Amino acid sequence: MDYQDILYDVKDGAAWITINRPEKYNAFRGQTCEELIHALNKAGWDKSIGVIVLAGAGDKAFCTGGDQSVGEDEGSHYDGRGTIGLPMEDLHSILRDVPKPVIARVQGYAIGGGNVLCTICDFTIASESAVFGQVGPKMGSVDPGFGTAYLARVVGEKKAREMWYMCKRYSAQESLAMGLVNTVVADDELDAEVDRWCAEIMEKSPTALAIAKRSFNMDSESIRGIAGMGMLSLDMYYASDESKEGGVAFAEKRKPDFRKHVK
Repeated sequence: MDYQDILYDVKDGAAWITINRPEKYNAFRGQTCEELIHALNKAGWDKSIGVIVLAGAGDKAFCTGGDQSVGEDEGSHYDGRGTIGLPMEDLHSILRDVPKPVIARVQGYAIGGGNVLCTICDFTIASESAVFGQVGPKMGSVDPGFGTAYLARVVGEKKAREMWYMCKRYSAQESLAMGLVNTVVADDELDAEVDRWCAEIMEKSPTALAIAKRSFNMDSESIRGIAGMGMLSLDMYYASDESKEGGVAFAEKRKPDFRKHVK
C-alpha cells in the first residue's frame, strides 16, 4: 500500500506507525484507518519486528478521533467502509490481535477516538503536555465497545463513566493516576523513553509475549461482540436529528441542544 496518511518506519526491531495529519490534529478518515490496519498487519506478522509504536505527527495531538469533515459532502459522518463509515471494528481488533505489544506514544491531545486507541494499546507512554478525554456525548456520538466497556476494565467503572458522561479532560498525571497511562515523562524525553521500553521488550521472548497478550485479551474478548452490536446502534443514532445536533452546533460555535430533538 502507498501510504498517504501515515508514516511507517522501523528502527532496532520496533515498527513506528505515525498518523501524519497534524493539520487535522491527527484525526483519522477512512483512508487513515485502512492504512493503519495495513501497517499494523505488516508489522504484526513480521518476525523481525518485536514491538509496535503508534504515534501522531507534530506536537499538538496524538489523535483526536474521526474526522467528520470528510463526510460532509455525502451527508454522513465519515468517508470509509464499515458500519458507521469507518472500519473501527477492524482497527480496534487488529490492535488486539497482532502478537506484539503495541505502545501508544502520546503528546498533546488524545481525545475521542484517539483516547480509545490509547485504551486498547498494551501500553501508553505520555509526555507531560498530553491531554486525555472523551467528547462523544458532547458531539452526538459514543464508542459502544472497547471505548466504553474495556475502558472500565482499565480505569474502573466509576472513572470510565465519569469520562464518558461528563466529557472532562484529564492531564497526563491524572491519567497516570487512574491507570490509563503507564508512565509520564518530560516532553523532550518522550521518544527516548519510548525507545527504552522498546529495547526492553526486544530482550524478551516473542512467543511468550504473544501468548501473554492473547491470554490477556481472551478475558475481555466478549467486548468485541458488544462493539459489533453497539456499532449497529450507533449507525442508526447517527441518522437522528439528536446526533446531528452535535455537529451542527459545533459548526455554528454554540452549545448543542440535544433535548429539543428527544420525542
